[in-house]
Amino acid sequence: MTATTSFLGARREIPLWSIVLLAFAVHGPLLLMQLPANSYDTNFHIFFASHYAHNWFNPWNEKWFAGFSQTTYPPLPQQWMALLSHFVGLPMSYMLVQLVAVLLLPVGVYRYARIWVGERPASYAALASVFLGSLSMLVYQAGQLSTTTAAPLYLLAIPYIYDWTLSGESRALIKGLALAFAAAAAHHVTLIFGSVLFLLPVLWLAILDTNDASKRDAGESGGSVSGVLTRAAIFAVLMCVGVAIVLSPYWLALIQNPIKQMPIPHASRTNLLLNPAWGMNYFVIPYGALILALPFIVLRASANKRLRPLLFGFWLTFLFGLGGTTPVPKILLGRAYEVLTFERFTFWATIMALPVLGLLVADWVERYKAKAAVTLWIAAVATCAFAVGWIVFRPINQDPALDLSSVTNFLNRDGHDKYRFLTLGFGNQLAKISTNTDAGTVDGDYNSARTLPEMTRYGAAQLTNSKYYGISGMESLRAMLKHAQRYGVKYIFIRDRYYEPMVTFAGWRKIDTYDNGLITVWEKDDVPVATKIESNAIPPAWQGIAWGIFPVGTSIAALFLILLMPDRKRLARPIAFPAHEPLLDTVQGARR
Repeated sequence: MTATTSFLGARREIPLWSIVLLAFAVHGPLLLMQLPANSYDTNFHIFFASHYAHNWFNPWNEKWFAGFSQTTYPPLPQQWMALLSHFVGLPMSYMLVQLVAVLLLPVGVYRYARIWVGERPASYAALASVFLGSLSMLVYQAGQLSTTTAAPLYLLAIPYIYDWTLSGESRALIKGLALAFAAAAAHHVTLIFGSVLFLLPVLWLAILDTNDASKRDAGESGGSVSGVLTRAAIFAVLMCVGVAIVLSPYWLALIQNPIKQMPIPHASRTNLLLNPAWGMNYFVIPYGALILALPFIVLRASANKRLRPLLFGFWLTFLFGLGGTTPVPKILLGRAYEVLTFERFTFWATIMALPVLGLLVADWVERYKAKAAVTLWIAAVATCAFAVGWIVFRPINQDPALDLSSVTNFLNRDGHDKYRFLTLGFGNQLAKISTNTDAGTVDGDYNSARTLPEMTRYGAAQLTNSKYYGISGMESLRAMLKHAQRYGVKYIFIRDRYYEPMVTFAGWRKIDTYDNGLITVWEKDDVPVATKIESNAIPPAWQGIAWGIFPVGTSIAALFLILLMPDRKRLARPIAFPAHEPLLDTVQGARR
């Protein structure tokens, strides 16, 4: 037997610790090199963490949109970043939190897959999760820290939820709730849609397992279908109450200031068939070699009654991930379709495909030995490498070496931070500037926090990227320049000469240039000192205290519960492999 097939575990599962070690070997160096530093949302998360590092119990942030509340975004990853930043700094704290999320993913995938398949296929599923193109895309291109943090926490919670609904084991209920609360504190979208896309198939499976005559005869049944549904309802009620408490400032902020802004266009909502470039970005790159296995996954899962709930969840999530390619997301989501981005659904779909992929890999390795092992390794590595390298072919930041220190130094001296500023043509670098200065701006890089009428009336996400939103973007910028005196906007930094005629016409004059003329500084003389904008969105003190305690507290509580309440070990039931019936290989892990 070759070393390759030995590592793939020809007749045994791969040790989980070795898969986690492999995840560290693959992603650890890339993160410690800070490869995601210029991804779309990295600076956004660092900006939020910077505020928590200095104002842990005060979520009102004066630096963006003339003031907004950070209770409008679940804080768990940013709060852990804030804590770590006191030791390693903000950029490295981001990388460390992201690394923890990446290392937790194969653990979560393994436990999730064990609901559906046996130990060996589940270990293959966990191994494949290390090389997922969708994971690399979210980490190195999108910078979606909250999504990549919440997903493994939710995957770790699901097996406990399954055990609770099936057997009524109280410790499973407690640990499942604790992990689910932590996942909700990391990302609300994963909570809301994960409850449907991930949990409904698991509930369906629990009902199937309850009705399984062989399990009932063996004394392993958790009771009747009504019992499963009752326990599921109990979990749902406790989950809703707990999340309502943990994220109470978020829900109150959403009720007080519902999201009513004009929809903002996003490429993930396009028809990927009619836009090949975006189809490459949002389909080929995240799925990678998994595309070749999709027909086999559908055939294998559809032929197995026990895997059909998983296939249903995967197929629905897969359709969501296609964005505007099919009418399904728009029909089912309504107005929420215009608010969401859909690359996260692709990430979840690839995770749902992994248990069945594990079964296929087990069959292929058993049948073709080294040939299959080598081919699968090449496919996995190529998928990950191509997704990581895609940022070279489609760079996010056109000027990664642009020196922003002159801009932040200008804002931090001579009382310039008494006024607000604008940046034009800086993209996601706005968040980096805001992190390193005390000066505020009327712009920002968080769509849901926009409350100023000059922004909410137009379908443009950021003023700094106005031209990319067409007429809507330029009209929003024109309205803001017109009301500069109201908001105390005295200084404008321009990185794109396209904006200079409009700024000149609005009354600003150029006073300086930085970085060999790449950045120009503009000033308006008759602008008064910026004053605090009155807003009903300012959270009361008790919400700040709750926001500083409950979210991070749930993660600590979940960690202690996992350590203090270890899982009960179950006796393994060895079976012959390959099984004569696909069901045999899946039932082995049903009650793990």
